[in-house]
Amino acid sequence: MAKQPQNKMRPVDAELKDKLVVVNRVAKVTKGGRTFSFAAIVVVGDGQGTVGHGLGKAREVADAIAKAIDDAKKNLIHFPILNGTIPHPQLGKYGAGKVLIKPAADGTGVIAGGAMRAVLETAGVHNVLAKSQGSSNPHNVVKATIDALTKLRDPHAVAHERGISMKEMFTGEFQK
Repeated sequence: MAKQPQNKMRPVDAELKDKLVVVNRVAKVTKGGRTFSFAAIVVVGDGQGTVGHGLGKAREVADAIAKAIDDAKKNLIHFPILNGTIPHPQLGKYGAGKVLIKPAADGTGVIAGGAMRAVLETAGVHNVLAKSQGSSNPHNVVKATIDALTKLRDPHAVAHERGISMKEMFTGEFQK
């Protein structure tokens, strides 16, 4: 059995909020005419550093959203949040989608575009500066944002790994 990544979470239905990112109508042309179906991207999160994304496709919008929510609950990740923001700046990439997220001072709010905003708000980040630098395709932007959040590291864990105190880590004063 393959080992799961360290920050993957098990779906816990308690207190997960979902947010619809985009619904796309897709047409399939057959000899009988056009057949329409819908693809929905949904983000779920608990507002405390857990977030996941999902894609659902169906003939009806409601069914597509329900499938996307189920898929999102299977793809949950957890990341550190410090004082309502992220611990450090981080780049994320997926396909042609590139995003930059930076911590912000208290009271700044979520300064981010549509798909990134949905991910960051459902995850529970209250103050962040974010910029989408590559593709504006919502699929790639959501996945790139999740990639950036996955790469975030908790400062306490980093200090412990390095064997230094939090004060030494942030002031740069190393004592031997």
